[in-house]
Amino acid sequence: MDFKAIEEMIKTVDNSKLGYLEVNWEGISIIMRKQGEPDYQRSLKANESINKEAISTSEENNIPEAAAEIKETVKNIINESKEEIKVEVDDKNIKDVVSPIVGTFYSSPGPDKEVFVQVGSMVKKGDTLCIIEAMKLMNEIQSEVDGEVVEVLIENGKMVEYGQTMFKIKTN
Repeated sequence: MDFKAIEEMIKTVDNSKLGYLEVNWEGISIIMRKQGEPDYQRSLKANESINKEAISTSEENNIPEAAAEIKETVKNIINESKEEIKVEVDDKNIKDVVSPIVGTFYSSPGPDKEVFVQVGSMVKKGDTLCIIEAMKLMNEIQSEVDGEVVEVLIENGKMVEYGQTMFKIKTN
């Protein structure tokens, strides 16, 4: 589950009348509670009885419709995440390019210059992929393989950590 998926769930809950949502998926647990909602943990059995009661007594508040909408959104996010995971696991020709240092990621040689690479760019071994600024030094990061850039994981101007994946390149 990626940040965008979590962000989408937050927006959906925020726009609904639900005050509490708990999602458990493949070892990931997300609990969302609107401001003013009590801080409590419910057992699965208690959740089921509360949900049944809420559905039967709160038809006028559209809570069942909001719950169904959130359930559908979560289901879609989980399915999309599973597809992304399958693509990453199945494709052994994908090479991760990780940051060798901590610093600021720059996708182009200057603010008014074209980016070095973007999704779909064909690169050869030795081509510059980005610049990482560390301690006022500009470090060019070069491709170690020939292939196609299939994913750029860092935004221009953002901090990058040592060992953090910046690009995914599909080798031939």
